[in-house]
Amino acid sequence: MFKKFLLLFVLCFPLVAFGADKSKKEEPIEHLTDEQIYEQLKKLALVFEVARDNFVEEVDEKKMLEAAMNGMLGALDPHSSYLSEDDFKEFNDKSHGEFGGLGIQITSDRGAVRVISPIDDTPADKAGIKAGDYITHIDGEQVFDMTLNQAVKKMKGRPGTKVKLTVVSEGKEPKTLTLKRAVIKVDSVKFEEKSLADADEDAEKIGYVRISDFGATTSKELNDALKKLEKKGVIGYVLDVRNNPGGYLTAAIDVSDAFLDGGEIVSTRGKAKNDVERVYAKEGDLANGKPVVVLINHGSASASEIVAGALQDNGRALVMGSQSFGKGSVQQQKPLGDGTAIHITIARYYTPSGRSIQNEGITPDVEVLQSKVEVLEKKESVYSEASFKNSLKNENAKDKEDKKSDDEKEELTDEEKDALDYQLQRAMDMVIAMSKLENRVKKIIEDEKNDTVENQKIKEVSATDKKTDKK
Repeated sequence: MFKKFLLLFVLCFPLVAFGADKSKKEEPIEHLTDEQIYEQLKKLALVFEVARDNFVEEVDEKKMLEAAMNGMLGALDPHSSYLSEDDFKEFNDKSHGEFGGLGIQITSDRGAVRVISPIDDTPADKAGIKAGDYITHIDGEQVFDMTLNQAVKKMKGRPGTKVKLTVVSEGKEPKTLTLKRAVIKVDSVKFEEKSLADADEDAEKIGYVRISDFGATTSKELNDALKKLEKKGVIGYVLDVRNNPGGYLTAAIDVSDAFLDGGEIVSTRGKAKNDVERVYAKEGDLANGKPVVVLINHGSASASEIVAGALQDNGRALVMGSQSFGKGSVQQQKPLGDGTAIHITIARYYTPSGRSIQNEGITPDVEVLQSKVEVLEKKESVYSEASFKNSLKNENAKDKEDKKSDDEKEELTDEEKDALDYQLQRAMDMVIAMSKLENRVKKIIEDEKNDTVENQKIKEVSATDKKTDKK
């Protein structure tokens, strides 16, 4: 079953045209007979011949035919397309963790190019491009009426060369950004120990695992990360899949399996009623049952939603953040034998409880919208015992660090960046709370066991005393 999944890809693109009228009922499909299909194909050939012979300029036949195939597949859904030899090679290179360009996941929306999400630590990410932004011009040329592949090719280029993008963010004026192309090497998993902002050095540590996409090496990277964090004795985990656009379905299954000790992970359901595949977790929880919080947002799509849904439905993790993207379809590559391929939707996927994510997304257990936190209370009060003249000093107090210079304040440390990430801080709060609650429950159970044993001993002593009295 896993071999079958190996070729499946879960990619992240919008599911419906923006502003589509969902209230309209779909008309029943009237299937053509073989004779009618043959007549339509003859008409297609006739259109090609007439266009080629009568167009005012010399035509590119290959371009015309590829556009016809793309149009045919694009009429099915936004994810199905024809892949030329170059497109197919680029797709495979990107899926294996290294490719050239700007590091941005995009899709087509009403003739414009819409950003699904920038990839961590890439030119697009560093330039401040955000999920939901629109790209209207590439090097001054309008992207309207370009195909998605054409827009992608214009943004690609030799590493070190520059490209200008006109970007429109919601509620803001258009801005032109100059980005330098680079070879994009995707390390899909990053991890470290974290503690809450302003926490003491001895504060309990939380394992923070960031997955930026689901590639061929994600499973191994995650397993290595969990082993190292377990050795450090973390009390729980924050699994951050915010702005993760997806990737390999098999990688999503492996990531879910790493935190589960059993249970269903995902099911895929194809065209036929009996075309149902279910995937179950193997025994062995690499996080050893410790609390897990999954962070999601509007940019979490596809494979990210599989992981969040699997851990949520199995009661293994608490999902926090905002509603996810809502892509619940599975695509497969169908090579045509000449280096080209068809990229086509073959199934929908469902969470263990039978929920379809299509157009809905994962609803977090605790909604936490990203916010800017303003501190209203100072860490140290101006009015305290220490403020009195001639107050006694604390002989165990450590010398306070000198205040940072203005130059030092400009560059934020990792801890300061964490403190500004409201969702992350709340997720770590939750891990700590879950860990304390778990320890409290364990203590209550242990105390009850001890009480039971003690009561049994008392009963045995009492019974022995009664026998002695009778004698």
